[in-house]
Amino acid sequence: VRRPDLRSSTPTQVLGSLRTTTPACTLNVPSEANYTEQLPAGLGARLQEAGVSIPPWRGCPTSTLEKKKRKPQLMEEDESSGALLKPLVFRVDETTPPVVQSVLLERGWNKFDEQEQNAEDWNLYWRTSSFRMTEHINVKPWQQLNHHPGTTKLTRKDCLAKHLKHMRRMYGTSLYQFIPLTFVMPNDYTKFVAEYFQERQMLGTKRSYWICKPAELSRGRGILIFSDFKDFIVDDMYIVQKYISNPLLIGRYKCDLRIYVCVTGFKPLTIYVYQEGLVRFATEKFDLSNLQNNYAHLTNSSINKSGASYEKIKEVIGHGCKWTLSRFFSYLRSWDVDDLLLWKKIHRMVILTILAIAPSVPSAANCFELFGFDILIDDSLKPWLLEVNCSPALTLDCSTDVLKRKLVHDIIDLIYLNGLRNEGREASNATHRNSNIDTAKSDRGGLDAHDCLPYESLSFTSRMYNKDDSVVEKAVSVHPKAAPASQLEGEMSGQEDFHLSTKEMAQSKPKIRSRHTPHKTLMPYASLFQSHSCKTKTSPRVLSDHGKAPDPQAGNFVLVFPFNEATLGASRNGLNVKRIIQELQKLMNKQHS
Repeated sequence: VRRPDLRSSTPTQVLGSLRTTTPACTLNVPSEANYTEQLPAGLGARLQEAGVSIPPWRGCPTSTLEKKKRKPQLMEEDESSGALLKPLVFRVDETTPPVVQSVLLERGWNKFDEQEQNAEDWNLYWRTSSFRMTEHINVKPWQQLNHHPGTTKLTRKDCLAKHLKHMRRMYGTSLYQFIPLTFVMPNDYTKFVAEYFQERQMLGTKRSYWICKPAELSRGRGILIFSDFKDFIVDDMYIVQKYISNPLLIGRYKCDLRIYVCVTGFKPLTIYVYQEGLVRFATEKFDLSNLQNNYAHLTNSSINKSGASYEKIKEVIGHGCKWTLSRFFSYLRSWDVDDLLLWKKIHRMVILTILAIAPSVPSAANCFELFGFDILIDDSLKPWLLEVNCSPALTLDCSTDVLKRKLVHDIIDLIYLNGLRNEGREASNATHRNSNIDTAKSDRGGLDAHDCLPYESLSFTSRMYNKDDSVVEKAVSVHPKAAPASQLEGEMSGQEDFHLSTKEMAQSKPKIRSRHTPHKTLMPYASLFQSHSCKTKTSPRVLSDHGKAPDPQAGNFVLVFPFNEATLGASRNGLNVKRIIQELQKLMNKQHS
């Protein structure tokens, strides 16, 4: 085989000739002692990808020590040479959810090996526990952490109650009516006793209901529901709240919503809400006459999956104890419920809740936070905030949980919009025009984003959507590791119960008091003002260093804050909470008019 002239040809010409004439060969390059000229910029990586083995040449470190001394390759592509990037590296510990590792490997990432790699040679560190402040301070420009410091003010139930109470006192009760009346024990014990007996006197023989929750525990542990004061026993840090005794019931079962929220930065504040989520059901029918039955009053799946009724086919709900959020809203629309209005209320609740702690959160670069908002809907379709969870569970316990795989995919898309790219400058230039396109928008037909980048130039994963909105991921990145067939079968299953339960809908109409307006596609708040994302190159951060508007959408994540130019300005150079509250009130008044 005649060897192409490496010095007079362009890299593309050389690569093309090698692929057509010698699919796998070894170039007879002169030895290192005699060869003094380097190959054209970026050619080495392209030849290796084509299956061409090249002996080492001067200036190319080959020893293990030299490799460890090299700086980790960042996400920036060498514009002058068009050099290919090596896969990104993720770091984990024993608490990292398996689905996170699986998704990252599927996308072509490499797992960090502390025995073989430099301590700083990683791009993303994902774990369940929070990071120390020193770890945030020492984070490198090419690294990301999956937790932000100071967010326990939101995820501890007592801290959340205190901050929301402060906001209600500062900005009025009309905005912060989405949290039940709350007392923090033991400090508010006297106030609670006074409220309890005053209400009992007003109600007469009618009973009132309260719920007592440990401040730091999760997954339904240590919860007590009571009506009689003699049943109230507390010996630690607890909160006591009014129990929502008129929840929206589906098939006579209580449920709540798990809404996923990603804050990509607090300075400036940038909030995304995931448009898919979980609806968690109690597995026994709601009954106020038996407050000790956790399977009827608590919706935590960690509790209900061990219940006797979990495996049974339940009225309307079907098998198990979970629905997807899209299935829930489809069910509401079948009863002429205005699901768009409910979504707007939830978005507003998320913004107001995070605003309660945002001014006091310390500055930290290169980190993000995924929250799980637990929201209960009552029979008048009013959403109530129950609690906010850090590191929401990403375990795959049933077929409905498969949406968590897509959730992790979309988080990576959101944080690393300019991650692994297709080879060549064409893809780089296309990415420069826009780095925030939803890779599956055209298939999903849902939320509208600003289209500036052709679908073909994206990398990572391609996604196929079934009629029921379940997703099948197909890895197309460097050295992908496909998901097990059993896993994909699980994604396709779990729909039998849906068809079964829809037959029963006509026999079990939910108790709701709301009229439906013509259904409209939910639009991100960012569409209210002109996004600059098509003009700005952001890598890897969602909000550019020049303060341009954040990307309006990434996968199923939709930007909810900032929602207009005024709130964008109010979140720069410090957070002007008063101005933001004014803009929220204007938006509420406009929606009500």
